[in-house]
Amino acid sequence: MPGRNDGDPLPDSHAELPPVIRRTEFVAFALAGLLLIAIATVLYVGKAFFLPVVMAFVTGTMLAPAASFFERRKVPRSLAASLIVIAVTAVVAFVVALIAAPVMEWSTRLPELGAQLKDKLHVLDRPLSLWRELQSMLGGSEGLPNFQMPKVEWVQPTLEFLSPTFTEFLLFFVTLILFIASWRDLRRAMIMTFSDHDARLRTLRILNEIEVHLGNYLLTVTLINIGVGVGTGLICALTGMPNPAGLGALAATLNFIPIIGPVAMFVVLVVVGLVAFPTISGGLMAALAFGGLTFLEGHFITPTIIGRRLALNALAVLLALAFWTWMWGPMGAFLSSPLLIVALILKEHLLPADSPQLPQG
Repeated sequence: MPGRNDGDPLPDSHAELPPVIRRTEFVAFALAGLLLIAIATVLYVGKAFFLPVVMAFVTGTMLAPAASFFERRKVPRSLAASLIVIAVTAVVAFVVALIAAPVMEWSTRLPELGAQLKDKLHVLDRPLSLWRELQSMLGGSEGLPNFQMPKVEWVQPTLEFLSPTFTEFLLFFVTLILFIASWRDLRRAMIMTFSDHDARLRTLRILNEIEVHLGNYLLTVTLINIGVGVGTGLICALTGMPNPAGLGALAATLNFIPIIGPVAMFVVLVVVGLVAFPTISGGLMAALAFGGLTFLEGHFITPTIIGRRLALNALAVLLALAFWTWMWGPMGAFLSSPLLIVALILKEHLLPADSPQLPQG
């Protein structure tokens, strides 16, 4: 080629392509990931403070429409907040009393109930022995352990796991009352934080949508769970189960926890039925009927009532449930769906569907 020395390198035959992920984008992703890890660590370590506060904020947002209703009827908002919290506390105490009576009775009879349950499950001795033989044939070194009822020592750790401390209760109730009473002023302060008109309008829409959606969620889920509790109580009464009112209240309470709650209630009905009835078939009737009831509720009744607007992706619900249960225990499981609703609303407003998207492949 003219004007070129033999020792010069050949020019590139194609233009340089931009990297798929630029260094600045990688740094931004890494910083966002570290921020999420730091937030999760703080929430986990500071559970005693953050759990009652977040619980109060979420519950207060759900109950804020009720306080606004009383306020429109010339009731002072602080008085309305106190009355609402007292009423909710009375209902919770009534439900706990219904559940606690049979639980305390059964906990004192654990050795006797364990012996009865072990006798009922002798029908499984033959399948278990066949399984052990199969394991030995396949070279397994350990068979299935013998069935044993857990000892009474499990009661105290379980109660410590399920029951928050008095300080957490006090922080929750005080924060809840103050949050409901001052929610209108908090809304105004959050909106006026921004100087831009569009940002204020977006914040107002987000807060309104969170309040409406969480209020609708609490109302509809509460009514559905009351129906599940009444249906469970009727099933237990018709099948001859002991203490149908307590079992119905337990079913309504556990149904606030997605997935885990109905499964735990099914196990409770199986155990109680096997202990209370002389035959296994009789003991399983209530549990099977409850399974049919929850199947109808989960697949037909709840989606029809809640509708598409509040419908949540099953995988997202499962992941949120697993994360918040690991983070904060049973109360985290209760908060998983409301927090997921809040996250989806924030995503919808901050990352709208008409924002730039990747091209379709």
